[in-house]
Amino acid sequence: MTTRDVVLVGASAGGVEALRTLVAGLPADLPATVLVVLHVPPTGSNALAAILDRSGPLPARAAEHGGALRHGEVVVAVPDRHLLLTDDHVALTSGPRENGHRPAVDTLFRSAARAVGPRAIGVVLTGALDDGAAGLVALRAQGGTGVVQDPADALYDGMPRAALEAARPEHVVPLADLPGLLVRLVHEQAPARPSSAGDDRMREEVAMAEFDLRPLAGDDHPGEPSGYSCPDCSGVLWRIEDHGLLRFRCRVGHAWSPGSLQDQQTSELDGALWMALRSLEERAALAREMAVRAREAGHGLTASRFTDRAVETGDAARTIRRLLTSGTLRGPAGTERAQDETDG
Repeated sequence: MTTRDVVLVGASAGGVEALRTLVAGLPADLPATVLVVLHVPPTGSNALAAILDRSGPLPARAAEHGGALRHGEVVVAVPDRHLLLTDDHVALTSGPRENGHRPAVDTLFRSAARAVGPRAIGVVLTGALDDGAAGLVALRAQGGTGVVQDPADALYDGMPRAALEAARPEHVVPLADLPGLLVRLVHEQAPARPSSAGDDRMREEVAMAEFDLRPLAGDDHPGEPSGYSCPDCSGVLWRIEDHGLLRFRCRVGHAWSPGSLQDQQTSELDGALWMALRSLEERAALAREMAVRAREAGHGLTASRFTDRAVETGDAARTIRRLLTSGTLRGPAGTERAQDETDG
């Protein structure tokens, strides 16, 4: 009998405490492997495995490329590497970022969908934006089981809410009930993989995450051209309709959900406006200095021109400053990506 013996957990903002609570409630004899992805910056610390190792009876370790899955163990993604599942082994890759993240939850879920399908349980915990939603859709299409933390119970409800809306998981529970649910699920027989589960696009996307260049070398594109550019490489983004879910992917593999793409565009616009503000302030200061020098030299007309230029430039700078400080550019998700990367 094949059981559900692979538990995949994705989290972001607020995820450290949620993960500690989860592993604290799991028994030492859990007949499954738990694989964890938490968003961390590329230069972040690799302390999560040690934190989780102290939090419950299950031993936790940082993922190692080629490591075999062992029941009763927690395997934690490391900074700046995707954690993938290939057969009954894990792989670490430097493949293209998804939703601006490496490691990404979608990448782990999608690889597990291909590798073990119905044996996998995908769990989406607290976090901002929507990483994990597309991966959970792929996992469920391959017979895997979806579990989402109740958004009302999550410290940040973006990821749970997106996964709930996109994947329609079998189970939506508060964090306190999650360990008991997982214990029950891992003892159940895994269903058969759906006969219609073949998905060439998913296989290509997993290959991209593995940095297999063959899907990138052909003439086929992953979808229809969108007219948008990739924030990571400035290449053309292709629009992908995946099980009713809209996503974008560029030729070299960077992937974006609409929410993550808009958030990154906002960050870039924010940076560009600050640069423009600095340039305008410097230009106004220089014009004021030149006006003073011209006036001291008795060149009244030249001084007047520099003064007018300083006033016009200062007005433009104040307009940009008001835009930056008004909150117009950044909605509720505006500060969440930074928050996503503080938990690791």
